[in-house]
Amino acid sequence: MQLRGGLSQYVSRESCGGNMSTRIDTVIRGGTIADGTGGDLFEADVAIHDGMIAAVGKRLSLQGKEEIDARGLLVTPGFVDIHTHYDAQVTWEHRLSPSSDHGVTTVLMGNCAIGVAPCRPEHRDLLVSVIAGVEDIPEAVMLAGLEWRWESYPQYLDLLSKRQCDMDFASQIAHSAIRVYVMGQRGADREPARAADLAAMTALVHEAINAGALGVSTSRTLSHRTMQGALAPAETSSEDELLALARGLKQAQSGVFELISDFPDLELGGTSHFDLLRRIVRESGERMLSFTVVQNPMEIGGWRRLLELIEQANAEGLPIKGQVAPRAVGMLFGHDLSFNPFSFRPSYKAVAQLPLAERIAYLRRPEIRARILAETSAHSNPLMLWLVGLAGQMFMLEDPPNYEPPAEERIDARAQRAGRTLDEFVYDLLLEEDGHRMLFLPITNYLEGSLDDTLVMMRHPHTLMGLGDGGAHCGLICDASHPTFLLTHWVRDRKRGERLSLPWVIRKLSSEPASVIGLRDRGVIGIGYKADVNVIDLERLRLRAPQVAYDLPANGRRITQRAEGYVLNMVSGRITYRNGTATGTLPGRLVRGARPALH
Repeated sequence: MQLRGGLSQYVSRESCGGNMSTRIDTVIRGGTIADGTGGDLFEADVAIHDGMIAAVGKRLSLQGKEEIDARGLLVTPGFVDIHTHYDAQVTWEHRLSPSSDHGVTTVLMGNCAIGVAPCRPEHRDLLVSVIAGVEDIPEAVMLAGLEWRWESYPQYLDLLSKRQCDMDFASQIAHSAIRVYVMGQRGADREPARAADLAAMTALVHEAINAGALGVSTSRTLSHRTMQGALAPAETSSEDELLALARGLKQAQSGVFELISDFPDLELGGTSHFDLLRRIVRESGERMLSFTVVQNPMEIGGWRRLLELIEQANAEGLPIKGQVAPRAVGMLFGHDLSFNPFSFRPSYKAVAQLPLAERIAYLRRPEIRARILAETSAHSNPLMLWLVGLAGQMFMLEDPPNYEPPAEERIDARAQRAGRTLDEFVYDLLLEEDGHRMLFLPITNYLEGSLDDTLVMMRHPHTLMGLGDGGAHCGLICDASHPTFLLTHWVRDRKRGERLSLPWVIRKLSSEPASVIGLRDRGVIGIGYKADVNVIDLERLRLRAPQVAYDLPANGRRITQRAEGYVLNMVSGRITYRNGTATGTLPGRLVRGARPALH
């Protein structure tokens, strides 16, 4: 095999390949390699040329135009995040932050039935309302940022093909967008699809895969609602409609199927919703299907049953995977965020739009404090009322953040020790740090007060790392930092239970997710693979506390979370970040369709 740049000899991991005078682009010297396969760590040089890994071996004689000393440092493949929502952000921004702050070099967008294409001009406001409600991306941000230079999904990909970013990005076509495009207001109102609608949906999925989509996504959960509180368009779709989407994959003979579901019958021993997944996979021509698996407060033991059903399905030859998170899905509450425990009380709502400094000064007035504490919350969405009512189960979020805190650090326990009511304690706590104080609510995966159940989910042979949601939940969640959390907490620092091995974690972050979504050209430090590489100082790696930034269009807000210890990040052989600082190089491109292995 020859490199496109003309270097004709590849070098194995075991040898230096003789004397080669050809100067290549980059050589990373003497690092400790976690190659993404799950194999043992080893020390070696990595030679990179024309965007690909040209050689891996000890004391390579190759000379690079740039030589990087990685002695004492960890060298890994770039991480692949299969669950993000950068569909809108990628159209206006070159940096896909916060994912790019955590070693991620490829993302898959369009999850959970949410996307911006296809979309007719007359449906733009409707689709924006859906995205704002489900993914907590402010409508003002999208109205200012989206230029809508597309209508069809292929036109959307054509626009993305001209974008240059700090990482590669791939897309799935989203069911809610499909439904509104085909059915208009009938789709938004969740009316049953007709035969002609179903045929059109199949054709759209087929067209999208042929244009370069990696799959299709849908959603069946009562938590996904518009800003007005109505269920999102896809949530109550019939089995016939989901099978119509699957047929699009079968016709294209490619693509994956992703979904989120409540599985409401699991606690009663039912399997009807999971059996639907089996039928979807069969209808798709046995394409890979993955779905969200979490420890849900509404059905605490349901995740164990789901893992059993996944195992049974795979034993029958049905490729079904669970997407799991390495920590609790962490909702953040505060005055500078989307919600806080007092957001829906009348006297708070009256001043909610004031600038933060003015609002905090107002809230500090004794008579206003007394008035708000005496009120009750009111909202048309019962889910919102439930969430803000969980203040006692929240934790303070410090720097660095503790995502596995003990029960005695819960807010209700702190309030009790202080001899104060819960509301009084929380009210005063949120006024600290000039109103920037954040509270952390582990809404899933923490119902037993530890991450031991999460460990079981992660270790299951048919689960994938996912659910980081980069690009979404701008004022509520920042879980795109999962890779750094895995390396710091699960590999190095955990004290409340077992840890995970470094080679295993790197495989779960790189080659495994890449392969599952059909991108077999990346995720491994090996000859012929795409040169997406991280150089990490594992001893110095630190996850910082989330912060609020006003850097979206229309001065829109989002939560960011930085890390320290990423020495170098590389995409397609070009360095995008040095010590966490962007180099200005933007080698990331749209990935159209599945990619075979290049070695």
